[in-house]
Amino acid sequence: MAGLLVIDGAFGEGGGQVVRTSLALSVITGRPIRIENIRAGRKKPGLLRQHLTGVRAAAEISDAEVEGAELGSRALTFRPGPRIRPGTYRFAVGSAGSANLVLQTVLPALVLADAPSTVVLEGGTHNMKSPPHGFLAKAFLPQLARFGPRVELSLDRWGFYPAGGGQMTATITPAALRKGFDLTERRDPVELTAVGVVSNLPPNIARRELKVVQRKLKLDEAQTRIESVGGPGPGNVVWIEANAGKVTEVFTGFGQKGVTAEQVAERTVREAKRWLEAGAPVGEHLADQLLIPMALAGSGRFTTVKPTLHTLTNMAVIERFLPARFASEESSGRWTISVAD
Repeated sequence: MAGLLVIDGAFGEGGGQVVRTSLALSVITGRPIRIENIRAGRKKPGLLRQHLTGVRAAAEISDAEVEGAELGSRALTFRPGPRIRPGTYRFAVGSAGSANLVLQTVLPALVLADAPSTVVLEGGTHNMKSPPHGFLAKAFLPQLARFGPRVELSLDRWGFYPAGGGQMTATITPAALRKGFDLTERRDPVELTAVGVVSNLPPNIARRELKVVQRKLKLDEAQTRIESVGGPGPGNVVWIEANAGKVTEVFTGFGQKGVTAEQVAERTVREAKRWLEAGAPVGEHLADQLLIPMALAGSGRFTTVKPTLHTLTNMAVIERFLPARFASEESSGRWTISVAD
């Protein structure tokens, strides 16, 4: 086994993605790691509940030995066991912290295991600054299926910030990753729909959001819908779903205190319009998600908008663990990111 790999958590965007990617690839490669300066780029550095739950989840699926797995810890040593352990798991964040980010930590390993797994995740299902359930289910997991593995992700209970209390279940059918992934073209025109969801709040909030989306994107009422859902606390989310043939993108806005429904919708529309005008099939958040499976497969390419610091950081961390090397080429305001055979 190779020696301890030291990862600087302050590198690049300096957030939790460095931790999640490092843990996932440590489990897959069997490489022991030490992460220092954890989340040094954040207002509250160190491990928060969702990060700590991810550490414990990665340890459980790999029989790892861990030092520094504590709330607020800024350094962590992780020594995975000899194999990925498929099975039935339940991981609870214990707060409104993102359950989706816990899934992001263990999914790359479990899709390569030698048997199926079922993972129940409790915590926040719809949080700002983390991929919500709808994005994972509609945008990312269909692309992952093109590599071979199949994952069904059910939303059992909605969990909005700050109450949390949500639950999702991932049913994972592993497979060897196929080479040749190619997502460089987008079908136009794009089919657009929009959904406004409220939990323990008046439906008029969603109605106001959807009126903005309809006006700005020239949708008719049949292309939108309102959902009132139950949950432990109040919450609101609006998302725009863009079907472009081989790819579906999802753009999400979250209701916040002090922010009007119209402002939430306008922000979401702006993000969708940037993607629509760029002509690239892959948005900035989906680009992040595609990097690990493409690198593990050893080949593939996709065209996206200008890579964010988050994406560039993730690429650099992946290259610390795997022989894959990313290339990026810009043409007419679009970037093609590839891994060569």
